[in-house]
Amino acid sequence: MTTTAPEDTAVVPAFRSIGVVRKVKNWVATSLVTLAFVGALVPLVWLLYTVVSKGYEAILGANWWQKSLKGVLPEQFTGGVYHAIYGTLVQGLVCAVIAVPIGVLTAVYLVEYGENGRLARVTTFMVDILSGVPSIVAALFVFAVWISTLGFSQSALAVSFALVLLMLPVVVRSSEEMLRLVPDELREAAYALGVPKWKTIVRIVLPTALSGMVTGVMLALARVMGETAPVLVLVGYSRSINYDVTDGNMASLPLLIYTELTNPEAAGVQRVWGAALTLILVIMFFNLLASIISRFSAVPTK
Repeated sequence: MTTTAPEDTAVVPAFRSIGVVRKVKNWVATSLVTLAFVGALVPLVWLLYTVVSKGYEAILGANWWQKSLKGVLPEQFTGGVYHAIYGTLVQGLVCAVIAVPIGVLTAVYLVEYGENGRLARVTTFMVDILSGVPSIVAALFVFAVWISTLGFSQSALAVSFALVLLMLPVVVRSSEEMLRLVPDELREAAYALGVPKWKTIVRIVLPTALSGMVTGVMLALARVMGETAPVLVLVGYSRSINYDVTDGNMASLPLLIYTELTNPEAAGVQRVWGAALTLILVIMFFNLLASIISRFSAVPTK
């Protein structure tokens, strides 16, 4: 007696066309997203057009990138922002030298060692608080501690300390997220080969996450270089260059813009727009540099 296998009685559901209601919902959602994008893009394009159209004449001058405003009268269409560019770069780099090692080491502790410990929770809480601190509060805190209490003078170093408070939470968060993206299989493979934990972090975890960490650091640096409150409170403006970061007034691009706003002359207006465009170009340079470093520092996967 022979038996036959039962036929497959599964019925494949017929394809149903997309209903009118779903098409309408999709169209409405797409339209709202597009309008939101255009609404965010319009003021950005308007701002860039205004700054470029009013500031390009200043930055095309022969002395703009090579001279300071030492000895330049308010009504003179001469001088440059060499001293302000130098001050902005120096204050930002000193800030990065302090904030980057602390931020990276904090992120390594939170991801690799802290886990759910009490110290890790306190550290995370403090980083969250710092991320919401306004720049003027950071400046006033440094002024109260560094200048009023300890007696140091206003200087670019004090500005860098305030910028550290603003840059640190960004570095910690970006580095922490990049370290968490490293697959646990890489760590486990290293542990299985007998590699110590510290060497696993230095040789495997950090190089794998380096690309994203560098991008986060560069973006954080570009952000703090445009802050105005710390330079207004912690350092005085100088129309000439100052190479001493520990004492004396030092110019920066945000401070130059604020100072020239009080100049009613046409030359002052031109310098304001030129300094604003220069600051945008400097920040754009650091963003592009972050993208380039991120691309070339990525660990190959094959």
